Amino acid sequence: MNNKDKTTMKKRCLPGIGNLPKWAGISIFLAGAIVLALIIVLHYNPGADQETERLKKICACTLIALSCAVFSVYYDRVTVVPLELWDNRQLIWQMAVNDFKKRYAGSYLGAVWAFTQPVVTVLMYWFVFEKIFGMKSEIAGRGLDVPYVIFLMAGLVPWFYFTEGLSNGTTSLLEYTYLVKKVVFKISILPLIKIIAATFTHMFFCLLLVGAGWIAGFTPSVYTLQIFYYMFCEFMLMLAISFATSAIQVFFRDLMQIINIGLQLGQWATPILWNLDAVVPDWRMQWIIKLNPMTYIVGGYRSCIYEERWFFEHFYSSTYFWIVVVGLFCMGSLIFKRSKIHFADVL
Repeated sequence: MNNKDKTTMKKRCLPGIGNLPKWAGISIFLAGAIVLALIIVLHYNPGADQETERLKKICACTLIALSCAVFSVYYDRVTVVPLELWDNRQLIWQMAVNDFKKRYAGSYLGAVWAFTQPVVTVLMYWFVFEKIFGMKSEIAGRGLDVPYVIFLMAGLVPWFYFTEGLSNGTTSLLEYTYLVKKVVFKISILPLIKIIAATFTHMFFCLLLVGAGWIAGFTPSVYTLQIFYYMFCEFMLMLAISFATSAIQVFFRDLMQIINIGLQLGQWATPILWNLDAVVPDWRMQWIIKLNPMTYIVGGYRSCIYEERWFFEHFYSSTYFWIVVVGLFCMGSLIFKRSKIHFADVL
């Protein structure tokens, strides 16, 4: 077998599974999609509005069908990026740690600045909305009233993570221009490096969030462990989006400005500072707001702190979220794969 055949064989392998033929990879994906579609169609919730349930099922099955079509047609291109990430996992970890260390190198307080701004932002929102406007959370968790500061922190902590991860992932290729121009370097790992670096700061704030909830009377329980699941959900969402945005940013430098505006609008469109059930009682408007994947993440973090509910109890929300992430990852991988051959010329 010559080198070209070996390279082709390697591209047809999924990371961590071994020499999986292309037909087998597509078959496994389609089989999983069919099983998921059957579960969605057969799922019955007697307490819910059946018209809404039917609409959710149609949307979910449509998204599944589109994901299957993209994955089957562009299998070789879609699987290249995951394979590169898997093969370079050790390098990714080392570069992510170095990226976090060098970000505040030379400053007197160092990494303390990574935590100062988010803490000040939380205190500012808490003071303005609770102390000045008298806003109180109307939610009750575990039989206790939820202080607005806990409600607020549970929404802002994942949003800070999303903002930092998406912004840094989008500009990763521009920041590491010298690596992009190296032929042998796998540039697909650069967005992942920036998101992992942002995760270090996020884990600190997760500990702070759990501690604040504990002080408020919400003792950590087995439900609190779900925070790792929702952290992984948000990580994959940012990675899926960053592959597309980082590639587009190389050719369209104004993209980051548009993303910053979108993040500002998204903070208010996502139920972070306000309670979805109290502000939007109409289920039709709630359904539109829940199309935002970050609504699922923010609600999940709150469930981890003061609600005793498992993530799989939100059946349609969890299903919809992962369908969207898979679809975004496929599109992002395609955009990145098709664009990267021109990166060195443009940069």
